[in-house]
Amino acid sequence: MRPLPDRRLVEDVERIAVLRAGGLGDFVFTLPALWALRAAYPEAEITLLGGPAQVALLRGRDEPTHRAILVPPSTGVNGPDTGVEEDEEELERFFARMREERFDLALQMHGGGGFSNPFVEGLGARVTAGTRAPGAPPLDRDVPYVYAQSEYLRNLEVAGLVGAGVTTLEPGLPVTSGDVAEADEKLPEDDRPLVALHPGAGDRRRRWPAEKFASVGDALAEAGALVAVAGVEEDRALISGVIGAMRHEAFDLCGKLSLGGLVGAFSRCEVVVSNDSGPLHLAVAVGTPTVGIYWGPNLVNAGPPMRARHRPALSWMDVCPVCGASLFGDDCGHVESIVDGVSVEEVSAHALDLLNGSLTTRR
Repeated sequence: MRPLPDRRLVEDVERIAVLRAGGLGDFVFTLPALWALRAAYPEAEITLLGGPAQVALLRGRDEPTHRAILVPPSTGVNGPDTGVEEDEEELERFFARMREERFDLALQMHGGGGFSNPFVEGLGARVTAGTRAPGAPPLDRDVPYVYAQSEYLRNLEVAGLVGAGVTTLEPGLPVTSGDVAEADEKLPEDDRPLVALHPGAGDRRRRWPAEKFASVGDALAEAGALVAVAGVEEDRALISGVIGAMRHEAFDLCGKLSLGGLVGAFSRCEVVVSNDSGPLHLAVAVGTPTVGIYWGPNLVNAGPPMRARHRPALSWMDVCPVCGASLFGDDCGHVESIVDGVSVEEVSAHALDLLNGSLTTRR
């Protein structure tokens, strides 16, 4: 029988580093674990070693981390397993700077550890902890990396390796006055309840058709809501497609908000309807009810843990709609949607139910 890992609190901890150098969703998945670490080590400074979007989001915030440091390009850590243009001198300076920090704990919440465990060891912390896939280098304390696990629970399990107990299963990102002020500058003055649609997704296969988003937007507008369509500048064609297909007026938020402003806007929404994407998870983190459109297997890893405010709409397609290749094998290269089979009726029903529940609660 595999022995249970050491889960004792580490003594005299003043500085903690957490590695999760991915996107917005990756950061949101760490939030319950970060709050657990704050509770277990209330006097310690927690530093996130993260990616560009994460560092931008955390700028000016001191909760749940005290600061965030950008990880330079590093194969398998801040980029894919191949094709990363590393600057060896930049990495050497980074690790020298991190060793000067004298971290007491360094936690790896960045995958199976093939690349990230050596990265964490290079920080020079007193105690390292994280996940470990077969063949990955060991850390001082580790648990097996098994892909089919909620990322929220995986990161809580890592925090538990250093004695941090679970304080919440739900992610929580405080909304600042600056977030709200930026959103208020961009949103129209309107007494109708605000809802947001987010039709973008980094993986084009996870994009629900624009005309289906438009139909959901019309259903929400007919229920008395002000509909806003959000996304980055690269999503302009998608957002224009949604707004152009709607029978009712919708407010265009394309490229108008920083990440903080998006947090502020989502905090004002009664419901956010989105593809499985960073903004969807950000909406979950600020406590806004959401309807997420997922390829079914992704819900295992990325789905929010609770259902009172968060409803998934799932596609169980298992082969590429173009070539018939298994979606569980090697990438066939096609980018056609694998979630377009999710029905408008299902998403609208979830959204209207959440909208009505939110408005009833506020009354």
